[in-house]
Amino acid sequence: MSNTITKVPFGQKVAFGIGMLANQMFPAAISIFIVVLVQDLGFPGWMWAVVSVGPRLFDAITDPIMGFISDNTKSKWGRRRQYVLIGAIVMGISFVIMWQLFKDNGIDYNFAYFFFWSFIFYLGLTIFSVPYVAMGYEMSEDFHERTNIMAVAQWIGQWAWVIAPWFWVIMYDTDLFETADFAVRELAIWVGIIFAICAIVPAIFIKSKSTINENYSPLTAKNIGGSLKEIGNGFVEAFSSKPFRKLCISTFFIFNAFNTVAGFTFFIIVYYLFSGDAGAAGIWPTLFGSVGALVSTFIVIPLVAKMSKMMGKKKAFMISQTISLIGYIMFWFLFIPGKPYMFLFALPFFSFGIGGLFTIMMSMTADVIDLDELNTGKRREGVFGAIYWWMTKFGFAIAGGLTGTILSLVGFDSALSEQPDSAIFGLRIFFSGLPILGTLIALYIMKDYDLSEEKANEIRKKLDKRKEIA
Repeated sequence: MSNTITKVPFGQKVAFGIGMLANQMFPAAISIFIVVLVQDLGFPGWMWAVVSVGPRLFDAITDPIMGFISDNTKSKWGRRRQYVLIGAIVMGISFVIMWQLFKDNGIDYNFAYFFFWSFIFYLGLTIFSVPYVAMGYEMSEDFHERTNIMAVAQWIGQWAWVIAPWFWVIMYDTDLFETADFAVRELAIWVGIIFAICAIVPAIFIKSKSTINENYSPLTAKNIGGSLKEIGNGFVEAFSSKPFRKLCISTFFIFNAFNTVAGFTFFIIVYYLFSGDAGAAGIWPTLFGSVGALVSTFIVIPLVAKMSKMMGKKKAFMISQTISLIGYIMFWFLFIPGKPYMFLFALPFFSFGIGGLFTIMMSMTADVIDLDELNTGKRREGVFGAIYWWMTKFGFAIAGGLTGTILSLVGFDSALSEQPDSAIFGLRIFFSGLPILGTLIALYIMKDYDLSEEKANEIRKKLDKRKEIA
């Protein structure tokens, strides 16, 4: 390993982590607020599916283009910072506007309004997130320091999932807000402003070198249009990397199986544990998300980071995901009407799934980028980051569509105060079964992942030697 590698200052890691808090808070808030579309504004399942799928498919399409633009930007501020700033502003403003929904406007109008502004929001998210994630890949060349960076970022980012579930309590507290849709309109303003500021932090504080003298093609409209083929070729090249392909597909199955059923938590707790009485359910839907995130923050992420150093990234991934399977199985038995506290015993096991996923996978992606540079001579954090998150977002879009489809399939009807037993049974089957299936597929895919620490260090030495010769 090169002796020139130094640890990234902790302040830089924190600055990157504050950006991760924004990167996770916006989708976390959406996952809570979106319940209002069905529960309070009367959206049927198919509308939930459409507003979930359409904008996220658009987001997935724009990600690789943004990755190419970011990788080829010539600027005294570097390749990333200006886009992070612009994206943060667009994302914050559009998030506030997107949730200004009024029941009196009717379902059709609210559907069209929310659908349109979702596209603007996800465009801002792309402009922010693609270069932001690439920033993290660039921060260190050291195998373990990369895991440390992602562990700090995920630790800070997990607070989004600690905070966001409490919006459920606030939204349905009639002493605070007359209706949940009114609450969402107000909360969206605070979320949009505060976390747009958080998203701006990496643009201001993370160091970057000027690329103004780099040999990049000018990013004119003509060149960007003509580069679509190159973007496609870069996508194919990156995805042809077997280790990278395994990371993408495994993340796709774990993260999006989880996201497909995450929206069911509220409905299972309210309609199964409390017979449809949202008031009686109180803070239990909130505790599910908040306690799980706290476990991830204080136990899972530090433990997985330590496991990665002791036994390697692959083994840490395999063990953490296997532990999560135990949690999903336990949920089937520990969702007990009259005893809501029982599901808390499953949360420490369940939290290893998502809590450990991105800490390991984002660190592994940085290793894969080194391998790509060795093979191609190109340094393409933006493209690889865009493709990795493209898989995540494309799956997230599918997950949103599946959520609505499953609600319709099992016979869930938002107009009913008491749901049929078959609907709740179906939701519970999917809640445990789908993530188990997704995790098992991912474990199978990753069983022969072979980019070990020894191999990664050897690649780094070759790259350092190439730079010395150049």
